[in-house]
Amino acid sequence: MTEQRLPSWADPSVSPADLDAQGVSRRRLLYGAGLFGAAFALGGPVGSAVAADRHRGVGGDDPGLAYLVGDHHVHSVYSHDAKYTFSQQATAAAKFGLDWMVFNEHANVGHARYGAALEHREILKARADNPRQLIFQGLEWYIPAAEHATVFAAPGRHEVDLLTRFELAYDGKLLNYTEGAAGATDTARNEAHAVQGLKWLAEQRRSGYVDDVLVLANHPMRLGIDSPHELRGWRDAAPGIMIGMEGAPGAQGAAIPGWRGATSIRGEYENTPSAQSWSGYPADAYLTYGGFDWATATVGGLWDALLAEGRLFTITSNSDNHRTVFDTWKNGDWPAGQDFDSTGRLPDPVATDTPQPGSDFWPGEFSRTHVGVARYGYRAVMEGLRAGRVWLDHGHLLDGLEVRVRREGDAGRGVTLGGRLRVRRGERIVLTVTVTTASRPNAHGVLPELAHVDVVRGAVRGPVADRDGWRAPDTRVVRTEDVSGRTGTYTLRVPLAAGEESFYVRLRGSDGKRNGVGYLGASVDPRGPVTHTPGDGDPWADTWFYSNPVFVDVVG
Repeated sequence: MTEQRLPSWADPSVSPADLDAQGVSRRRLLYGAGLFGAAFALGGPVGSAVAADRHRGVGGDDPGLAYLVGDHHVHSVYSHDAKYTFSQQATAAAKFGLDWMVFNEHANVGHARYGAALEHREILKARADNPRQLIFQGLEWYIPAAEHATVFAAPGRHEVDLLTRFELAYDGKLLNYTEGAAGATDTARNEAHAVQGLKWLAEQRRSGYVDDVLVLANHPMRLGIDSPHELRGWRDAAPGIMIGMEGAPGAQGAAIPGWRGATSIRGEYENTPSAQSWSGYPADAYLTYGGFDWATATVGGLWDALLAEGRLFTITSNSDNHRTVFDTWKNGDWPAGQDFDSTGRLPDPVATDTPQPGSDFWPGEFSRTHVGVARYGYRAVMEGLRAGRVWLDHGHLLDGLEVRVRREGDAGRGVTLGGRLRVRRGERIVLTVTVTTASRPNAHGVLPELAHVDVVRGAVRGPVADRDGWRAPDTRVVRTEDVSGRTGTYTLRVPLAAGEESFYVRLRGSDGKRNGVGYLGASVDPRGPVTHTPGDGDPWADTWFYSNPVFVDVVG
């Protein structure tokens, strides 16, 4: 099919003058990793962007960071319900500026028997041919008693064996545990098996069988079957392995007006409760808000309830690309006598002149996950995800975001996303938010404009007695900065006072085109994301960014 293409900052033929600030910082990482010649012009000193990856912990300074952009949820012909070749997806990801991506193919008999090994050969070749594009191999796990999750490992001699062994032993689909299957009704057994699977992955990392492995829950509220106690159970079973969830699902093009139908919702969140759904979720939980999952979009909701326990739970965004909106490729026809179970791979797609059904954008075209790293490489991306040095945007709303929390008067860098700052009661703290606005039109041909930045603050109270609790009653939007019309790079300084309780802060913002009172009321969130009318959810007209939290531990 098509040859792979380099992102602009990874292409030596592109001048530094043609890159945005984030592109320059990525190029410096590549330079420090030895992926450019010494004579290559960087447009400035390498500096701290390629410093050794370190984290001094509580009360210390985080390193200088560059943000690598990626997508952990991409499908190819090695998934039974997708369409594109590996090369088509990798090429599209480079075109839209991704540094890293995870091919997390659906669990399936054909995938376990054949597809995983076949795809692994393509991935190994792509890594050798283009070390400037980080390509992970993963699995979309059908979680017993729940939805799906991305599972992926660091490159190494056991990465594909780990995924296949895990798939055969712990996948709910292969075990006949999924909704509607005969084994789905034994909820207690199935939930326990999911926990066992996560513990098994943690043991493979601990023993050194693989260098690293991560798990992220996918589209958690789409079916309402990921209960709060399951999310907590997964997190607690494998700390550092089960690190978070999709804050926004893929399928963001599902409700483009006139495209998919009058009942379509962004993210394909078009469901109602079933026998397997957790009964404590309201009907509104099955919708997206500004394209984001209800668990994330609701200030004081489920994500905040998890953070209020004082433990990081990272959010991400991704394409979940199966079939791109307005694309004219169709699935190829099977040769006689073949199917997915017998081959583990779909036939190559075939070009047509007619737009085909689809809800997705290409990897990096609309949804992006930005991971802060201090060096270049697979392990650095995984470490950044685990540490929560993550922010995400839709529609390429921002070129860059840098967040730091420090004591007032402290000359150091302070603590960034996912980190912890220890302070004394009454100390004055400053939150600095450095925004780099979009400098070029997005794939829709529009130059995005950020309208506001919201600061969300919540008290940290520790573990909860009710493992199914989904509210954080002390979390609310505490400040909104109107930044309409501001361009380039600017810094907002927000004073924070340390009271009696530990707390966290996180950020959110949008283009301001569709806002309303948040799900838990105006006193909690006066200007939050809202649902859209079914069939009328143009994603390009309602774009947001979210950041992971910074924790402030108040002591003595």
